[in-house]
Amino acid sequence: MPREQASAWFRARATAILNACVALWIFAGGFVINEPSPYELAFVLVLGVSFFAAFHFHRSTLGLLVLFVALVPFAYIAAFQVRFLTISDALIYQTVTIFLFFTAYWVANYVAEAPQARMRIIIGAYLGTALLSAIMGTLGYLGIGHEIFTRYDRAKALFNDPNVYGPFLMLPAMYALQRVLIGKSRSAVIATLAYGVLFVGVFASFSRAAWGHIVISSAMVYVLLFWLETHALQKVRMLMLALAGAATLVVAAAGILSLPQFSSFIELRTQSQDYDTGESGRFGRQGYAFDLALQHPLGLGPLEFRNYRVKEEPHNTYVNVIHAYGWGGGLVMIAFIFVTIWRGVTFLARPSPNRLLLIPLVSVFIPLAGEAAIIDVDHWRHFFLVGGLIWGVTAGYGHVDKRFGLRPPVP
Repeated sequence: MPREQASAWFRARATAILNACVALWIFAGGFVINEPSPYELAFVLVLGVSFFAAFHFHRSTLGLLVLFVALVPFAYIAAFQVRFLTISDALIYQTVTIFLFFTAYWVANYVAEAPQARMRIIIGAYLGTALLSAIMGTLGYLGIGHEIFTRYDRAKALFNDPNVYGPFLMLPAMYALQRVLIGKSRSAVIATLAYGVLFVGVFASFSRAAWGHIVISSAMVYVLLFWLETHALQKVRMLMLALAGAATLVVAAAGILSLPQFSSFIELRTQSQDYDTGESGRFGRQGYAFDLALQHPLGLGPLEFRNYRVKEEPHNTYVNVIHAYGWGGGLVMIAFIFVTIWRGVTFLARPSPNRLLLIPLVSVFIPLAGEAAIIDVDHWRHFFLVGGLIWGVTAGYGHVDKRFGLRPPVP
Protein backbone atom coordinates (compact mmCIF):
# COMPACT_ATOMS: atom_id res chain seq x y z
CA MET A 1 0.00 0.00 0.00
CA PRO A 2 1.49 3.40 -0.98
CA ARG A 3 2.45 5.66 1.88
CA GLU A 4 -0.23 8.25 1.03
CA GLN A 5 -2.97 5.61 0.96
CA ALA A 6 -1.78 4.12 4.23
CA SER A 7 -1.79 7.57 5.84
CA ALA A 8 -5.31 8.28 4.54
CA TRP A 9 -6.53 4.87 5.77
CA PHE A 10 -5.06 5.50 9.22
CA ARG A 11 -6.66 8.96 9.48
CA ALA A 12 -10.02 7.57 8.37
CA ARG A 13 -9.88 4.84 11.04
CA ALA A 14 -8.78 7.38 13.67
CA THR A 15 -11.64 9.70 12.68
CA ALA A 16 -14.16 6.87 13.05
CA ILE A 17 -12.74 6.08 16.50
CA LEU A 18 -12.86 9.79 17.36
CA ASN A 19 -16.56 9.97 16.46
CA ALA A 20 -17.26 6.98 18.71
CA CYS A 21 -15.27 8.58 21.53
CA VAL A 22 -17.19 11.84 21.12
CA ALA A 23 -20.48 9.94 21.41
CA LEU A 24 -19.15 8.29 24.59
CA TRP A 25 -18.02 11.67 25.96
CA ILE A 26 -21.41 13.33 25.37
CA PHE A 27 -23.28 10.33 26.79
CA ALA A 28 -21.11 10.52 29.93
CA GLY A 29 -22.50 14.01 30.57
CA GLY A 30 -25.45 12.46 32.38
CA PHE A 31 -23.29 10.88 35.11
CA VAL A 32 -21.77 13.59 37.30
CA ILE A 33 -22.26 12.52 40.91
CA ASN A 34 -18.51 12.20 41.48
CA GLU A 35 -15.69 14.49 40.35
CA PRO A 36 -13.76 14.08 38.21
CA SER A 37 -16.80 12.68 36.47
CA PRO A 38 -16.81 10.27 33.52
CA TYR A 39 -17.40 13.35 31.33
CA GLU A 40 -13.96 14.74 32.14
CA LEU A 41 -12.25 11.38 31.79
CA ALA A 42 -13.95 10.69 28.45
CA PHE A 43 -12.87 14.08 27.11
CA VAL A 44 -9.24 13.24 27.88
CA LEU A 45 -9.71 10.17 25.67
CA VAL A 46 -11.35 12.28 22.97
CA LEU A 47 -8.51 14.79 23.05
CA GLY A 48 -5.89 12.06 22.76
CA VAL A 49 -7.58 10.39 19.78
CA SER A 50 -8.08 13.74 18.02
CA PHE A 51 -4.30 14.10 17.64
CA PHE A 52 -4.34 11.12 15.27
CA ALA A 53 -7.60 11.88 13.45
CA ALA A 54 -8.34 14.38 10.73
CA PHE A 55 -9.01 17.16 13.24
CA HIS A 56 -8.40 20.81 12.40
CA PHE A 57 -8.70 24.13 14.20
CA HIS A 58 -10.68 26.65 12.18
CA ARG A 59 -9.96 30.33 11.71
CA SER A 60 -13.64 31.14 12.23
CA THR A 61 -13.41 29.95 15.85
CA LEU A 62 -10.47 32.28 16.57
CA GLY A 63 -12.66 34.60 18.66
CA LEU A 64 -13.46 31.76 21.03
CA LEU A 65 -9.76 30.90 21.30
CA VAL A 66 -8.96 34.52 22.15
CA LEU A 67 -11.53 34.46 24.96
CA PHE A 68 -10.18 31.16 26.27
CA VAL A 69 -6.56 32.36 26.30
CA ALA A 70 -7.55 35.68 27.90
CA LEU A 71 -9.31 33.91 30.78
CA VAL A 72 -6.34 31.79 31.87
CA PRO A 73 -4.05 34.42 33.47
CA PHE A 74 -6.91 36.27 35.18
CA ALA A 75 -8.27 33.02 36.63
CA TYR A 76 -4.95 31.94 38.09
CA ILE A 77 -4.15 35.40 39.47
CA ALA A 78 -7.54 35.42 41.21
CA ALA A 79 -6.80 32.00 42.73
CA PHE A 80 -4.07 33.58 44.84
CA GLN A 81 -6.45 36.20 46.29
CA VAL A 82 -8.30 33.70 48.49
CA ARG A 83 -8.44 34.25 52.25
CA PHE A 84 -10.56 31.32 53.39
CA LEU A 85 -10.18 28.63 50.73
CA THR A 86 -6.78 26.98 50.35
CA ILE A 87 -4.78 28.05 47.31
CA SER A 88 -4.62 24.45 46.07
CA ASP A 89 -8.42 24.17 46.13
CA ALA A 90 -8.73 27.54 44.41
CA LEU A 91 -6.32 26.42 41.69
CA ILE A 92 -8.34 23.24 41.16
CA TYR A 93 -11.54 25.29 40.82
CA GLN A 94 -9.96 27.60 38.23
CA THR A 95 -8.48 24.67 36.33
CA VAL A 96 -11.93 23.07 36.07
CA THR A 97 -13.32 26.30 34.59
CA ILE A 98 -10.46 26.51 32.10
CA PHE A 99 -10.94 22.85 31.20
CA LEU A 100 -14.66 23.33 30.56
CA PHE A 101 -13.98 26.45 28.49
CA PHE A 102 -11.51 24.45 26.41
CA THR A 103 -14.14 21.77 25.76
CA ALA A 104 -16.29 24.52 24.21
CA TYR A 105 -13.44 25.52 21.90
CA TRP A 106 -12.63 21.92 20.98
CA VAL A 107 -16.22 20.92 20.20
CA ALA A 108 -16.67 24.10 18.13
CA ASN A 109 -13.83 23.01 15.84
CA TYR A 110 -15.03 19.41 15.76
CA VAL A 111 -18.52 20.44 14.61
CA ALA A 112 -17.26 23.08 12.16
CA GLU A 113 -15.61 20.36 10.06
CA ALA A 114 -18.94 18.66 9.19
CA PRO A 115 -21.88 20.26 11.02
CA GLN A 116 -24.69 17.97 9.86
CA ALA A 117 -22.91 14.66 10.37
CA ARG A 118 -21.19 15.56 13.63
CA MET A 119 -24.20 17.21 15.21
CA ARG A 120 -26.13 13.99 14.57
CA ILE A 121 -23.46 12.13 16.56
CA ILE A 122 -23.57 14.65 19.41
CA ILE A 123 -27.32 15.09 19.61
CA GLY A 124 -27.92 11.35 19.24
CA ALA A 125 -25.67 10.63 22.23
CA TYR A 126 -27.08 13.59 24.18
CA LEU A 127 -30.64 12.45 23.53
CA GLY A 128 -29.78 8.96 24.77
CA THR A 129 -28.26 10.12 28.06
CA ALA A 130 -30.99 12.74 28.57
CA LEU A 131 -33.77 10.18 28.12
CA LEU A 132 -32.02 7.84 30.54
CA SER A 133 -31.59 10.69 33.05
CA ALA A 134 -35.23 11.77 32.70
CA ILE A 135 -36.45 8.21 33.25
CA MET A 136 -34.22 7.78 36.32
CA GLY A 137 -35.29 11.13 37.74
CA THR A 138 -38.98 10.44 37.18
CA LEU A 139 -38.75 6.93 38.64
CA GLY A 140 -36.89 8.33 41.63
CA TYR A 141 -39.63 10.88 42.22
CA LEU A 142 -42.20 8.08 42.02
CA GLY A 143 -40.30 6.11 44.66
CA ILE A 144 -38.08 3.77 42.64
CA GLY A 145 -34.48 4.57 43.50
CA HIS A 146 -35.69 7.53 45.54
CA GLU A 147 -32.51 7.85 47.62
CA ILE A 148 -30.25 7.83 44.55
CA PHE A 149 -32.25 9.74 41.94
CA THR A 150 -33.81 12.50 44.05
CA ARG A 151 -32.77 15.26 46.42
CA TYR A 152 -35.22 17.08 48.68
CA ASP A 153 -37.93 14.95 46.99
CA ARG A 154 -37.02 16.50 43.64
CA ALA A 155 -35.74 14.51 40.67
CA LYS A 156 -32.01 14.81 39.97
CA ALA A 157 -31.08 11.44 38.35
CA LEU A 158 -27.29 11.04 38.56
CA PHE A 159 -26.60 14.75 39.09
CA ASN A 160 -25.81 16.43 42.38
CA ASP A 161 -28.53 19.06 42.08
CA PRO A 162 -32.07 19.13 40.58
CA ASN A 163 -31.31 22.67 39.36
CA VAL A 164 -28.59 21.29 37.08
CA TYR A 165 -30.45 18.13 36.06
CA GLY A 166 -33.46 20.06 34.73
CA PRO A 167 -31.57 22.41 32.38
CA PHE A 168 -29.38 19.49 31.20
CA LEU A 169 -32.46 18.00 29.49
CA MET A 170 -33.26 21.12 27.47
CA LEU A 171 -31.15 20.78 24.32
CA PRO A 172 -32.24 17.28 23.26
CA ALA A 173 -35.81 18.23 24.19
CA MET A 174 -35.66 21.16 21.76
CA TYR A 175 -34.27 19.01 18.93
CA ALA A 176 -37.04 16.50 19.61
CA LEU A 177 -39.62 19.30 19.56
CA GLN A 178 -38.23 20.53 16.25
CA ARG A 179 -38.72 17.07 14.79
CA VAL A 180 -42.27 16.98 16.20
CA LEU A 181 -43.10 20.24 14.43
CA ILE A 182 -41.55 19.65 11.00
CA GLY A 183 -40.56 15.97 10.85
CA LYS A 184 -42.28 13.24 8.86
CA SER A 185 -45.06 11.27 10.50
CA ARG A 186 -43.13 8.27 11.89
CA SER A 187 -40.17 10.25 13.15
CA ALA A 188 -42.51 12.93 14.53
CA VAL A 189 -44.33 10.32 16.62
CA ILE A 190 -41.03 9.00 18.04
CA ALA A 191 -39.88 12.57 18.72
CA THR A 192 -43.19 13.31 20.47
CA LEU A 193 -42.56 10.43 22.87
CA ALA A 194 -38.99 11.64 23.47
CA TYR A 195 -40.13 15.22 24.12
CA GLY A 196 -42.83 13.96 26.47
CA VAL A 197 -40.35 11.91 28.53
CA LEU A 198 -37.96 14.87 28.78
CA PHE A 199 -40.78 17.28 29.63
CA VAL A 200 -41.93 15.04 32.47
CA GLY A 201 -38.31 14.74 33.64
CA VAL A 202 -37.98 18.52 33.78
CA PHE A 203 -41.29 18.81 35.62
CA ALA A 204 -40.16 16.24 38.22
CA SER A 205 -37.11 18.40 39.03
CA PHE A 206 -39.50 20.98 40.55
CA SER A 207 -37.01 23.65 39.53
CA ARG A 208 -38.82 26.91 38.82
CA ALA A 209 -35.98 28.05 36.57
CA ALA A 210 -36.11 24.78 34.60
CA TRP A 211 -39.89 25.07 34.23
CA GLY A 212 -39.51 28.57 32.83
CA HIS A 213 -36.58 27.45 30.71
CA ILE A 214 -38.47 24.68 28.90
CA VAL A 215 -41.47 26.94 28.28
CA ILE A 216 -39.34 29.78 26.86
CA SER A 217 -37.08 27.49 24.81
CA SER A 218 -40.07 25.60 23.38
CA ALA A 219 -41.75 28.88 22.44
CA MET A 220 -38.56 30.13 20.77
CA VAL A 221 -38.15 26.94 18.73
CA TYR A 222 -41.79 27.17 17.63
CA VAL A 223 -41.62 30.85 16.66
CA LEU A 224 -38.25 30.59 14.88
CA LEU A 225 -39.34 27.54 12.88
CA PHE A 226 -42.67 29.16 12.02
CA TRP A 227 -40.99 32.38 10.95
CA LEU A 228 -37.83 31.12 9.25
CA GLU A 229 -38.15 27.55 8.05
CA THR A 230 -41.69 26.46 7.22
CA HIS A 231 -43.96 26.72 4.19
CA ALA A 232 -47.73 27.23 4.27
CA LEU A 233 -48.75 23.60 4.89
CA GLN A 234 -46.21 23.22 7.68
CA LYS A 235 -47.46 26.42 9.29
CA VAL A 236 -51.00 25.01 9.34
CA ARG A 237 -49.68 21.78 10.86
CA MET A 238 -47.76 23.72 13.50
CA LEU A 239 -50.85 25.72 14.45
CA MET A 240 -52.85 22.51 14.86
CA LEU A 241 -50.06 20.96 16.95
CA ALA A 242 -49.94 24.06 19.14
CA LEU A 243 -53.68 23.81 19.84
CA ALA A 244 -53.42 20.09 20.57
CA GLY A 245 -50.40 20.63 22.81
CA ALA A 246 -52.08 23.42 24.75
CA ALA A 247 -55.16 21.26 25.31
CA THR A 248 -53.00 18.36 26.47
CA LEU A 249 -51.16 20.57 28.94
CA VAL A 250 -54.41 21.94 30.36
CA VAL A 251 -55.78 18.44 30.89
CA ALA A 252 -52.49 17.20 32.37
CA ALA A 253 -52.22 20.21 34.69
CA ALA A 254 -55.79 19.71 35.90
CA GLY A 255 -55.08 16.04 36.60
CA ILE A 256 -51.87 16.76 38.46
CA LEU A 257 -53.37 19.53 40.57
CA SER A 258 -56.20 17.22 41.59
CA LEU A 259 -53.68 15.03 43.43
CA PRO A 260 -53.03 16.45 46.93
CA GLN A 261 -49.35 15.40 47.10
CA PHE A 262 -48.61 17.13 43.79
CA SER A 263 -50.66 20.25 44.36
CA SER A 264 -49.10 20.94 47.77
CA PHE A 265 -45.57 20.53 46.42
CA ILE A 266 -46.29 22.75 43.40
CA GLU A 267 -47.80 25.39 45.68
CA LEU A 268 -44.66 25.27 47.83
CA ARG A 269 -42.34 25.61 44.81
CA THR A 270 -44.28 28.51 43.28
CA GLN A 271 -44.33 30.54 46.48
CA SER A 272 -41.57 32.98 47.39
CA GLN A 273 -38.87 30.99 49.18
CA ASP A 274 -37.04 32.09 52.32
CA TYR A 275 -33.71 32.03 50.50
CA ASP A 276 -35.05 34.43 47.84
CA THR A 277 -36.22 37.29 50.07
CA GLY A 278 -34.73 39.61 52.65
CA GLU A 279 -31.33 41.27 52.87
CA SER A 280 -29.54 37.92 52.99
CA GLY A 281 -31.84 36.25 50.41
CA ARG A 282 -30.86 35.41 46.86
CA PHE A 283 -31.76 38.85 45.52
CA GLY A 284 -30.82 40.87 48.57
CA ARG A 285 -27.28 39.52 48.72
CA GLN A 286 -26.63 40.16 45.02
CA GLY A 287 -26.44 43.92 45.59
CA TYR A 288 -23.85 43.38 48.32
CA ALA A 289 -22.01 40.96 46.02
CA PHE A 290 -21.73 43.58 43.25
CA ASP A 291 -20.44 46.19 45.72
CA LEU A 292 -17.84 43.72 46.95
CA ALA A 293 -16.80 42.86 43.38
CA LEU A 294 -16.11 46.52 42.59
CA GLN A 295 -13.71 46.72 45.54
CA HIS A 296 -11.50 43.83 44.37
CA PRO A 297 -10.15 44.23 40.81
CA LEU A 298 -8.15 41.00 41.05
CA GLY A 299 -11.15 39.14 42.43
CA LEU A 300 -11.91 37.46 45.73
CA GLY A 301 -11.04 34.03 44.40
CA PRO A 302 -13.52 31.17 43.93
CA LEU A 303 -16.05 30.26 46.62
CA GLU A 304 -14.96 33.12 48.87
CA PHE A 305 -18.15 35.19 49.00
CA ARG A 306 -19.89 32.67 51.29
CA ASN A 307 -17.33 33.47 53.99
CA TYR A 308 -18.11 37.18 54.11
CA ARG A 309 -21.21 38.86 55.57
CA VAL A 310 -23.69 36.56 53.82
CA LYS A 311 -23.01 32.87 54.38
CA GLU A 312 -24.05 31.70 50.93
CA GLU A 313 -23.07 32.19 47.28
CA PRO A 314 -24.66 35.13 45.39
CA HIS A 315 -26.30 32.75 42.90
CA ASN A 316 -25.71 35.19 40.07
CA THR A 317 -23.15 34.13 37.47
CA TYR A 318 -22.52 37.70 36.30
CA VAL A 319 -21.23 38.78 39.71
CA ASN A 320 -19.82 35.40 40.70
CA VAL A 321 -17.41 35.36 37.74
CA ILE A 322 -16.07 38.77 38.77
CA HIS A 323 -15.46 37.41 42.28
CA ALA A 324 -13.91 34.16 41.06
CA TYR A 325 -11.82 35.44 38.13
CA GLY A 326 -11.34 39.16 38.82
CA TRP A 327 -12.51 42.03 36.67
CA GLY A 328 -10.62 40.78 33.62
CA GLY A 329 -11.70 37.15 33.85
CA GLY A 330 -15.25 38.13 34.74
CA LEU A 331 -15.52 40.32 31.65
CA VAL A 332 -14.16 37.45 29.54
CA MET A 333 -16.84 35.09 30.84
CA ILE A 334 -19.59 37.66 30.35
CA ALA A 335 -18.25 38.41 26.85
CA PHE A 336 -18.39 34.68 26.05
CA ILE A 337 -22.10 34.64 26.88
CA PHE A 338 -23.08 37.74 24.93
CA VAL A 339 -20.78 37.23 21.94
CA THR A 340 -22.14 33.69 21.62
CA ILE A 341 -25.71 35.00 21.67
CA TRP A 342 -24.85 37.71 19.14
CA ARG A 343 -23.15 35.17 16.87
CA GLY A 344 -26.06 32.75 17.05
CA VAL A 345 -28.75 35.38 16.42
CA THR A 346 -26.76 36.94 13.56
CA PHE A 347 -26.41 33.61 11.78
CA LEU A 348 -30.10 32.82 12.27
CA ALA A 349 -30.79 35.66 9.85
CA ARG A 350 -28.83 33.84 7.13
CA PRO A 351 -30.66 31.14 5.13
CA SER A 352 -28.82 27.82 5.26
CA PRO A 353 -29.66 24.11 5.64
CA ASN A 354 -27.63 24.33 8.84
CA ARG A 355 -30.06 26.84 10.33
CA LEU A 356 -32.12 23.90 11.60
CA LEU A 357 -29.07 22.91 13.65
CA LEU A 358 -28.82 26.40 15.09
CA ILE A 359 -32.43 27.10 16.08
CA PRO A 360 -32.54 24.73 19.11
CA LEU A 361 -29.05 25.80 20.21
CA VAL A 362 -29.92 29.50 20.31
CA SER A 363 -33.31 28.72 21.86
CA VAL A 364 -31.56 26.94 24.74
CA PHE A 365 -28.56 29.24 25.21
CA ILE A 366 -30.48 32.52 25.50
CA PRO A 367 -32.66 31.27 28.41
CA LEU A 368 -29.48 29.80 29.95
CA ALA A 369 -27.99 33.29 29.86
CA GLY A 370 -31.07 34.59 31.65
CA GLU A 371 -30.96 31.74 34.15
CA ALA A 372 -27.36 32.71 34.88
CA ALA A 373 -28.70 35.80 36.68
CA ILE A 374 -30.28 33.63 39.39
CA ILE A 375 -27.91 30.66 39.60
CA ASP A 376 -24.21 29.93 39.07
CA VAL A 377 -23.64 28.22 35.71
CA ASP A 378 -19.88 28.69 35.28
CA HIS A 379 -19.24 25.01 36.14
CA TRP A 380 -22.19 23.56 34.21
CA ARG A 381 -20.80 21.20 31.56
CA HIS A 382 -23.75 21.59 29.22
CA PHE A 383 -23.51 25.40 29.40
CA PHE A 384 -20.09 25.30 27.75
CA LEU A 385 -21.18 22.50 25.42
CA VAL A 386 -24.14 24.45 24.06
CA GLY A 387 -22.02 27.59 23.68
CA GLY A 388 -19.33 25.64 21.84
CA LEU A 389 -21.89 24.03 19.54
CA ILE A 390 -23.21 27.46 18.54
CA TRP A 391 -19.68 28.49 17.58
CA GLY A 392 -19.16 25.23 15.71
CA VAL A 393 -22.38 25.30 13.71
CA THR A 394 -21.85 28.95 12.75
CA ALA A 395 -18.18 28.30 11.88
CA GLY A 396 -19.29 25.59 9.45
CA TYR A 397 -22.46 27.34 8.32
CA GLY A 398 -21.66 26.94 4.63
CA HIS A 399 -20.86 23.21 4.91
CA VAL A 400 -23.78 21.04 3.83
CA ASP A 401 -23.74 17.25 4.02
CA LYS A 402 -26.00 16.04 1.21
CA ARG A 403 -26.76 12.83 3.10
CA PHE A 404 -28.83 14.69 5.69
CA GLY A 405 -30.35 17.59 3.78
CA LEU A 406 -32.83 19.63 5.78
CA ARG A 407 -33.67 17.08 8.47
CA PRO A 408 -33.13 18.04 12.10
CA PRO A 409 -30.31 15.98 13.65
CA VAL A 410 -32.48 13.81 15.92
CA PRO A 411 -32.24 10.02 15.45
